[in-house]
Amino acid sequence: MTSRKPKSLTYRAAGVDIHRGDKFVDKIAPFAKATRRAEVLGSLGGFGSLVRIPKNYRNPVLVAGTDGVGTKLKLAFEMGRHDTVGIDLVAMNVNDVVVQGAEPLFFLDYLATSRIDPQIHAAVVKGIAAGCKLAGCALVGGETAEMPGFYQPGDYDLAGFVVGVADQKKLLTGEAVREGDVVLGLASSGVHSNGYSLVRKILEARRIKLSRRFPGSSKTVGEVLLEPTRIYVKLCLELFRKVGVHAFAHITGSGLPGNLPRVIPAGLKPVLDRVAWPRTPLFNFLQEQGNVTDDEMLDTFNWGVGMCAILPEKNLAAAMKAAKKHGVESWPIGVIERRRKGDKDFEIVW
Repeated sequence: MTSRKPKSLTYRAAGVDIHRGDKFVDKIAPFAKATRRAEVLGSLGGFGSLVRIPKNYRNPVLVAGTDGVGTKLKLAFEMGRHDTVGIDLVAMNVNDVVVQGAEPLFFLDYLATSRIDPQIHAAVVKGIAAGCKLAGCALVGGETAEMPGFYQPGDYDLAGFVVGVADQKKLLTGEAVREGDVVLGLASSGVHSNGYSLVRKILEARRIKLSRRFPGSSKTVGEVLLEPTRIYVKLCLELFRKVGVHAFAHITGSGLPGNLPRVIPAGLKPVLDRVAWPRTPLFNFLQEQGNVTDDEMLDTFNWGVGMCAILPEKNLAAAMKAAKKHGVESWPIGVIERRRKGDKDFEIVW
């Protein structure tokens, strides 16, 4: 009696279609090409990306960062809208490296999913390219991984990696911050990409649908919450190069109390005045619907301030003028004071 041969298995039958992946790369290549900088060598498709260091840096230092979008992606899945989360991905990375006075040079992305959907994932990468253009960096490559059985159908995750360049002698380390410096708050575009686990919990607890009209707006709750993270790169570089700042702080997870002290030298502390910047409709809505305390709002969200510049008071007017030119609202929200024994590293006056 002869035994039957087992059915021949293939990678495609296991859920991974190499040819579909190749076609997808061809589809997104023009998005990356549109972000090209003069320093980029070669084209997409190599095993590694080649980028020169710009010639205008005397003692160049590379500044690298990596981040993701987090659970904000869940809202994108529910909304069926994927054209903005790529901007979030770029923003969370480039806003970190510019804090040190670095110009973002190039960016790579990692997209993992159960199955490549050319329409959905092309929209994601198109958003990444749009974010790179806003930041002035080149999208030089990335990885798209099909992982059936690991991700649920329709789900995907994003990670980003940025490399910037700065002059070693001009790096912003926070060491220049002095007593009497002013903290200038730069307005956020919304929740940005932190705190969405609490946002989603509020929506769930109050049974708020993403399709519900946001109070006082023509947009839905979902549209307001998907507003992409503001990219501060060009404004911050202008403040750094032309106005003069002592430090920047990107306000991400753990809010102002968790991020401002990271760039303040020992012996000093930021003292903020909460009435110095407005309580926006979005954060009012989240606070009221979730019955969230002021302390919890401060520790979880950017609460309307997505970036802080710390600078001498004499440079304040010029900095606010630059922010206005870039379309970013700004407010002097505090000062740097001496930190005495027993003081915390952050203080706010309510």
